[in-house]
Amino acid sequence: MLIGAHVSPAGGPANAIERGREKACRAIQFFNQNPRAWRPTVYTDEQVAAYHEARRGSRVDGLLLHAVYLLNAATTDRAMRRKTRDALIVALQAGDRLEADGVVLHAGSAKAGSVAPAIKRAGKVIAEALSESERCPLHLENTAGAGGTLGRSFGELAALIDAAGGDERLGVCLDSCHLLASGFEIRTPHALGEVLDDCVAQVGLERIGSLHLNDSQAPLGSNRDRHADITEGELGADGCAVFLSEPRFDGLPCVMETPGPDKRGPSPEQVQLAKDLRRRGLARRRRAAART
Repeated sequence: MLIGAHVSPAGGPANAIERGREKACRAIQFFNQNPRAWRPTVYTDEQVAAYHEARRGSRVDGLLLHAVYLLNAATTDRAMRRKTRDALIVALQAGDRLEADGVVLHAGSAKAGSVAPAIKRAGKVIAEALSESERCPLHLENTAGAGGTLGRSFGELAALIDAAGGDERLGVCLDSCHLLASGFEIRTPHALGEVLDDCVAQVGLERIGSLHLNDSQAPLGSNRDRHADITEGELGADGCAVFLSEPRFDGLPCVMETPGPDKRGPSPEQVQLAKDLRRRGLARRRRAAART
């Protein structure tokens, strides 16, 4: 597992690598544009070259780009869908050039409307965006389930993938906070195993492409998306250790999107804590297996 954090790309993507190095990240994630503005960032050749040089000199082996939250591929507003499609195309093309493991997308919200037509609209936007890029995967993130957001269940994620044409580049990003908030008990190895069995049955193991490790301020089934620093929320240390040590997650990029002690994102100490929790979880699983 490639453990790391969401970082700032201010000054260019090479700086994101450096910020990841400072935190001893094996994977990083960043927004490919200003998260509060409809101004897609197109990286220059010089910025891309500097990024690849910085990455070669680091231990950052995983990269996720996060599409900004302004996007809503499911909206009934045609102008908004066009803006979403165009921004998503830029994100996927940036992923191509930066050799990202994936672009992570919140597919959008049906608001107060019906879910099935919203999934159909989102699928069309996603398919169009994929057709304008070459290689970069697109990971649909599971949601906490508030406000008609799509992706609260594995059935909805599977339906979104089907609506987008089932392209092999389509995958999912599983967020630990969102799983708990949307009603999935994941705090023991057995419980998480059953949840993943359901995910694999509906989506496919090969489509689980990335992970977000976030603790949750809100309880199980609350449908509230409130990230907490790891070990300090409803998952706790044991729940985080279970998530980090799940065998089917081996090799995946896993980034934290937590507030951090100074409200500027995960600290180096928290990245190390996640690595320690993974080791603790793996040791517990080995002891449990030896007793059976």
